[in-house]
Amino acid sequence: MDVILDNIPRYVDGAVVTIQLTLLSFFFAFLIGLTVAACRVSPVPPLQRAGALYTQLARNTPLTVLMVLALFGLPDVGFLFGFFPTAVGVLSIYTGAFLAETFRSGINSVAVGQGEAARAIGLGFGRVLTLIVLPQALRTVVAPIASLFIALAKNTSVAYVIGVVELTGIGRVIGNPIGRPLEALLGSALGYLILLIPAGLLFGVLERRVAIVR
Repeated sequence: MDVILDNIPRYVDGAVVTIQLTLLSFFFAFLIGLTVAACRVSPVPPLQRAGALYTQLARNTPLTVLMVLALFGLPDVGFLFGFFPTAVGVLSIYTGAFLAETFRSGINSVAVGQGEAARAIGLGFGRVLTLIVLPQALRTVVAPIASLFIALAKNTSVAYVIGVVELTGIGRVIGNPIGRPLEALLGSALGYLILLIPAGLLFGVLERRVAIVR
């Protein structure tokens, strides 16, 4: 336990990096997810196929593989990014695919008649989606979004593979040199609990507030 107590400031630094990775990646993943979900439900077949291809590729490729491919592959094609932006990009692309399917599920839960009625009065696909369908769809998928947010926060630990020292990484940095990795990683685990239990509770409150009464 002294390993943890003696290194609390370092754990805090790692937690800050984890929070930054999580929030930035979730923001971009949310935008990617909405865009891809819109493609999946659009009346344009090429967009449907492109959205389906992206989700299949991203969801079925291990996150660690994506991280390593980005780290070594992007410089080979002329794109030079730091470790942190690379991690944010990979986490966003990976999580965006799962969010896209979540959003598509929410969109499909909205009664078809509402969209048909909106189109009958002259609204186009884009306006029907943004003004009528999405506001209802998002309210039905708060719980899955919460699960993906928490999964993303835990997935940030993979960023250490490419050199981003976040909460898990700081546990390794602390524990390996002194030969006490288990104690040090226990400190990292406690850090995740401190961060994610309140996040889960907040999402629970949000879900109850926006729940649709049927």
